[in-house]
Amino acid sequence: MSETSRTDGFPAARTADATAATAPAARSGVGRVGEHRVTTCPRNRRIRYRPETRSDAVSVAVMQNAQEMQEFDGAQGTVAYRAWPVPRPPQFLVLIAHGYGEHSGRYAHLASTLVAAGAAVFAPDHHGHGRSDGDRAVVTDVDAVVADLHTVAERARADYPDLPLVLIGHSMGGLLATRYAQTHRDELAALVLSGPLVGKMEVFSALLELDEIPDVPIDPSVLSRDPDVGAAYQADPLVYHGPFARATLETFGRAVDTVASSGTLGDQPTLWLHGGGDQLVPYEPTAAAMPSLRGASFQEKVYDGARHEIFNETNRDEVEEDVLAFLAEAGLPLRNR
Repeated sequence: MSETSRTDGFPAARTADATAATAPAARSGVGRVGEHRVTTCPRNRRIRYRPETRSDAVSVAVMQNAQEMQEFDGAQGTVAYRAWPVPRPPQFLVLIAHGYGEHSGRYAHLASTLVAAGAAVFAPDHHGHGRSDGDRAVVTDVDAVVADLHTVAERARADYPDLPLVLIGHSMGGLLATRYAQTHRDELAALVLSGPLVGKMEVFSALLELDEIPDVPIDPSVLSRDPDVGAAYQADPLVYHGPFARATLETFGRAVDTVASSGTLGDQPTLWLHGGGDQLVPYEPTAAAMPSLRGASFQEKVYDGARHEIFNETNRDEVEEDVLAFLAEAGLPLRNR
């Protein structure tokens, strides 16, 4: 048997001969940024970037417009971040924290919806992801990545002073957003968590028990019921397609413990969204973690059958409408609401 069957989308143990037979000589995405064909711009220079892949297949219309990218010296190296164009003065700010192995460009559809509602939307490529510096998809310091998120928030406020800030975090980004809410309690007007990695993950513990973590990427079919999303994910050179680093799994475990022992999310309105069919970050361990996190104003919504990336799901319009309704209820000044 070449690979043990799994139903959660994560790699399983494989025999050594099968691993050797299927592993490429040099895997795209492993190692430093240069091996991942990541380009950077001179420090603090504003550049225009147009997608070179199908990574934004779910949001072709918004990608007809150039996105403004900038960079700064982050806690662990240069961090690139995205600022979507706004057609008129914004009324509130949104900061998006993407998930493990991906990048900010995969949130163009959500950003387009938020911009139309009156937001200025910002999203970094986390350290080790997308166009930012660092070993690919290696996370060793969650609080350092949260510090980078805070820097982007400060830059957004410098561009648009005195506007309320909303933080949206998906998966690993939900872990980062949770930690942000715990460490910057007075800064957020609202918080949205999508499939957040805040519960105990048995699969991580199982992988750490192996002598060698299998060199098998995440199965893209578990991301969304839309096959175009999986195809775009596979074709995207800015997505990491390699194995989990042991250090990353260990960091996630420590961060989940830290979050669990650091108090609630605070008093700002919080919306937790989850796919009922999520196999990557299952609902049950997340739900088990929520009682110690939920603050005074907390809502939960589960989408039956939806997989991990609910913002890229077949019902993404419903999900985005629920986010807008939540933000309006939280008092954000949305246009046309």
